[in-house]
Amino acid sequence: MPSFIPNQAGYGAGFARTTAEVDQGLRAFMLGVYNNMVLGLAVSALVALGINMLAVTTDASQAVARMNGQYLTAFGRTLYGTPLMWVIALAPLAFIFFFSFRLDKMSAATARTTFLAFAAVMGASLSTILLRYTGASVVQTFFVTAAAFGGLSLWGYTTQRSLSGMGSFLMMGLIGLILASLVNIFLASSALQFAISAIGVLIFAGLTAYDTQKLKEMYLYGNYDGETAAKVSVYGALTLYLDFINMFQFLLAFMGNRNE
Repeated sequence: MPSFIPNQAGYGAGFARTTAEVDQGLRAFMLGVYNNMVLGLAVSALVALGINMLAVTTDASQAVARMNGQYLTAFGRTLYGTPLMWVIALAPLAFIFFFSFRLDKMSAATARTTFLAFAAVMGASLSTILLRYTGASVVQTFFVTAAAFGGLSLWGYTTQRSLSGMGSFLMMGLIGLILASLVNIFLASSALQFAISAIGVLIFAGLTAYDTQKLKEMYLYGNYDGETAAKVSVYGALTLYLDFINMFQFLLAFMGNRNE
């Protein structure tokens, strides 16, 4: 993982900063994080929509397969009906590992490009959502997620309470959630899936606030030059992007209307 860890001894060690300069720098830093995150979400949404338009057709005469009540084109059948679907599904995970272990060695520009490439790959993976759920419910859930994310992130940024203790608890819950999800692949229990979705929403809601506060502290207690600060901004965007996407998917399990 990137070694961008707050160093309280480092704050102010290289140069003195006034309160106004710190506040201005923090606002600029967090704005950069959110701008990168929103750009990543936009890239993912456009890629998912573009792939869905190529994979699905309303003309039955042009369809070569049918899935979840929708007609698939030859491209759609190749993407969703062959082992290629597993490549698309697992590619974002490979990107995360690569990004995490190589970020220290990247320039800020390369890190940002890699993040956007990851967002595009994630968009391809998320295109299956438009196959399983109606477009209206996907849009509705997205806006609900955006509102919840905005409120939670704002609270994490403004609260004077330290959320560091909550972080360990949330990470333990996340590990348990992953294990339960793997088990349910074989059990296919609807009750367990409901519990996983409910717990998943709570965990990523908490992580949104926790990660926002952590990013704020990383800036305040880190003594970064411009290049490093830009890379930390991209790392922060990736962190919050993942919180948003996961919360969105778990909420969709509750709010989404499936295609018949």
